[in-house]
Amino acid sequence: MESLLVGSFPHASSVTTGGSLLPHIHGANKKIYYARSYAPKASQQKRKVQNKYNLQFGEPSLNNHYKCIEGDSPNKKCNRKYIVKASSEPSFESEPNACDPKTVLHSVKNFLVAFQKFSRPFSMVGIISNIIATSLLTVEKLSDISPLFFTNVLKALVLNLTMSIYVNGVNQLFDVEIDKINKPYLPLASGELSYTTGVIIVALFLIMSFWLAWIIGSWSFIWGVLAQSIVGFVYSANVPLLRWKRHPVLAAMCLVSLSAFILPITIFIHFQTFVFKRMTIFWRPLISVIAFTSLYFVGISLCKDIPDMEGDKAFGINSFSTRFGTKQAFWLSVTLFKMAFGVALFTAATSSYLWSKVITGLGYAVLASILWYNAKSVDLGSKDSVQSFYIFIWKLLSAHYFLVPFVR
Repeated sequence: MESLLVGSFPHASSVTTGGSLLPHIHGANKKIYYARSYAPKASQQKRKVQNKYNLQFGEPSLNNHYKCIEGDSPNKKCNRKYIVKASSEPSFESEPNACDPKTVLHSVKNFLVAFQKFSRPFSMVGIISNIIATSLLTVEKLSDISPLFFTNVLKALVLNLTMSIYVNGVNQLFDVEIDKINKPYLPLASGELSYTTGVIIVALFLIMSFWLAWIIGSWSFIWGVLAQSIVGFVYSANVPLLRWKRHPVLAAMCLVSLSAFILPITIFIHFQTFVFKRMTIFWRPLISVIAFTSLYFVGISLCKDIPDMEGDKAFGINSFSTRFGTKQAFWLSVTLFKMAFGVALFTAATSSYLWSKVITGLGYAVLASILWYNAKSVDLGSKDSVQSFYIFIWKLLSAHYFLVPFVR
């Protein structure tokens, strides 16, 4: 405000004293004196003018020049008057500039931080691990690992990560009011991103996903994107007959179908038929992986609702946690995680390859032990403790995907 006020006035002015500028002044007698006797008065007047403007503007920004113009005779009193002439000079005061590169860079940085929160990157770790593990599961000999293989892994990653942003974004668009209670740090709930910006991001990433699938030319990818977009919308959309997240069984079905069926099966079919040109055979390792992830993601669907009980109750979402309480929901989810590791250990024990038995057997035994240790240390009365455990089980899932290529 101060810069706007000062900026509306000139920063430099000249103050001129002159005679009574009459039209009949005689040019011959007109003389200009800078008399010593008037200097103190002029200085006094100068100080008065300066003080006046200093009080108004808060800073001595006026350069004042005085001239005493006399007529007729030097013996007559000088008829003086002060005229303030304002002249515009360049302002040295900094003013905000929307086109300043630093301002633009700061705005871009803030948007990227908000977008990072909007995309929910912790969930992307599981997707990345799932894609890499499932693609490696299709490798039957070393010659299969070629530039074509790595190129298609990259395509699958880009395609499914854009789809993940769409799914997470749709959920946030319909959960703004709930997130103000449960997750106030999310950009739509906190106001870092406007609702319109969120809609634009979701629409762009949905279009981008279909465009990428079409450009790649894989029908398994096209059907995968279509299935994920429908399930994501059905899970979150607050319209009649939808918003399945309100019902525990339907919510679990959505999560399991996305992560345990649609994603690994479409990746597996793409590499078998599109990359390696083979017959699609759902062999034993893939079935084991689907069984593991199905049980594990049902556990995740129960665990993820525990920190959100307050908002879910306020908006009538009947999750398992709100119906049966925190303790029952938590330990049921832990039981499902242990059952998933039990399936993995059974697969390892029945493998016909010794190296597969050793690697996967020891690996899953260690992961199950870490799970049990962390589960016992969770404080169910602390929302932060439960949320920390929820992040931990996603990391544990990524460790599982590291062992998947060794399942034979």
